[in-house]
Amino acid sequence: MAEIDLTADCSRCAALCCVVLPFDKSDAFGFDKAADEPCRHLSGDNRCAIHSQLSQAFSGCVQFDCHGAGQRVSQEVFEGKSWRTEPALLGPMTEAFRAMRKLHEAVLLLQAAERLPLTEAQDVTRQSLIAALEPDRKRSTTELAVLESGQSLKAVRLFLASLREGIRRPRR
Repeated sequence: MAEIDLTADCSRCAALCCVVLPFDKSDAFGFDKAADEPCRHLSGDNRCAIHSQLSQAFSGCVQFDCHGAGQRVSQEVFEGKSWRTEPALLGPMTEAFRAMRKLHEAVLLLQAAERLPLTEAQDVTRQSLIAALEPDRKRSTTELAVLESGQSLKAVRLFLASLREGIRRPRR
């Protein structure tokens, strides 16, 4: 299995985080925005019109990282198509982005778990869970929906929860 790149590349995305994610007016966001609604600062070229000022009024945007889910949905799942030129794609792209983010976050957490003092059995389980997720495989919207509601992500959550006790009490 090839290791998946979990680095965001906004230049290859259809600005999905600027549409999909909701936020409330706070120190991190300058106004309220509902989920699945394009941000008012999103320009026609999928760039932020106030990008140079984000750290002042929108530090939440600066801190957000999709871990590469946006470009994978835009480039792999939808083969470079965009909701901008094909508005009917907005719903399917947002659903695919949500599912891909969960997949990438699960892989990222499993990769981070490698740094914990795992037993050999736990590390085998960790590696098996990554392999079962097949993070490097190109997926369709249907496969992403099945993944999101299926057992693989639940198994990751259960495995990670099982590690809590070992983190609280150092092993001897």
